[in-house]
Amino acid sequence: MDKKSSTRKGPDFCSLRYGLALIMHFSNFTMITQRVSLSIAIIAMVNSTQQHGLPNASTEGPLADTLNNPSRSMKEFNTGASVYEWSPETQGIIFSSISYGIIVTLIPSGYLAGIFRAKQMLGAGLLISSLLTLFTPLAADFGVILVIVIRTIQGMAQGMAWTGQFTIWAKWAPPLERSKLTSIAGSGAAFGSFIILCVGGLISQALGWPFIFYIFGSIGCVCCLLWFTVIYDDPMHHPCISVREKDYIVASLAQQSSSPRRSVPIKAMVRCLPLWAIFTGFFSHFWLCTIIITYLPTYISSVLHVNIRDSGVLSSLPFIAASSCTILGGQLADFLLSRNLLRLITVRKLFSSLGLLLPSLCAMALPFVASSYVTTIILLILIPGTSNLCDSGFIINTLDVAPRYASFLMGISRGFGLIAGIISSTATGFLISQDSVSGWRNVFFLSAAINMFGMFFYITFGQVEIQDWAKEKTLTRL
Repeated sequence: MDKKSSTRKGPDFCSLRYGLALIMHFSNFTMITQRVSLSIAIIAMVNSTQQHGLPNASTEGPLADTLNNPSRSMKEFNTGASVYEWSPETQGIIFSSISYGIIVTLIPSGYLAGIFRAKQMLGAGLLISSLLTLFTPLAADFGVILVIVIRTIQGMAQGMAWTGQFTIWAKWAPPLERSKLTSIAGSGAAFGSFIILCVGGLISQALGWPFIFYIFGSIGCVCCLLWFTVIYDDPMHHPCISVREKDYIVASLAQQSSSPRRSVPIKAMVRCLPLWAIFTGFFSHFWLCTIIITYLPTYISSVLHVNIRDSGVLSSLPFIAASSCTILGGQLADFLLSRNLLRLITVRKLFSSLGLLLPSLCAMALPFVASSYVTTIILLILIPGTSNLCDSGFIINTLDVAPRYASFLMGISRGFGLIAGIISSTATGFLISQDSVSGWRNVFFLSAAINMFGMFFYITFGQVEIQDWAKEKTLTRL
């Protein structure tokens, strides 16, 4: 009886699987800071005041004049840092270039991570991304083409790292803890966005915008050492795991064995509407999220008319809300499941609906409250926070419907999301370059419409049952 209870429930927050979630949290933190660093640095890199005025004028004015005239703070604090004349359209291409790289590697890396060691793929992707971050300032001096190339290769490296995570979770996360563990790991992205936007402006003013890339690139290299030292692909081979926790994880995953596979049922996947519901959800979710992550500092700087320091601090606030909502949403979802208060399908559709509907309402309200500083900030905080409720919905739904192919399908899902990110980044740059006021209004209305389509499609076709083509076929050999 004692033995049965020990396998039924393993240790909780002092367990290795939660340690794995924290390390993955730090890895996601590192990758998102390297991705978003350009969003805050570009305010100083592309100084509209300098482009139309004297390039190096007033670089040694008194601090009091800077405080009284915030629009001059970029020039005053960025002595020695280069300034580039990149149009909004060019900036949109630069922002979306990392998504081009990610989408190239998502599907093949998701498949290969299910065959080879996901630990090595994730670690290599993180290391390459960190090194390229360190070289970004040098690339900018050589021209915009090299910056686009560097960001594209960096995206390919991050694509390797993003997808392989679900291969590891398929072997480490018990079904009733999936929302909790993946939300802890995934919240690193929101927390990283908060940190880079909060301190990025301060770093730019104090040291110059290149140090944003130097600092967070170096942090990524340190994270790689931790990753290769502590992480293992599955609990069976980890030297430090307790027998109790290992038995608990193995027993909880007994019905979802993951034998080696040589082929992927592509035709069955293409005909599977529950998968298309997940893909549509990713497309809708990433459309608005990419705009917020990429253009939030620019929006706050242009609409609220604040300097780079305040723009960075204000831009960081939504992501601390997003990080908190991700973790709390995962805790609430698993609580509802463990207490049998709601069925799994109800939880997935509930959190998906809230994560798509609430940010849409906030986005549609933004153009009408632009004159209110406080209301604008509140809505901008609510958009990423409520959007991250999707992390307990369709974001992890592939673990429900096809755990054997979770990493491969996550690659395809993120591919749809990144296609949305590429289109939305480029379209946003084009729209706001025509007319700022009407451009932002069109951006937010279009995002809300896409979110609504994704929500209704997922509610209609989303499922949680393991699909027939994803079930283990080799059980008959036993």
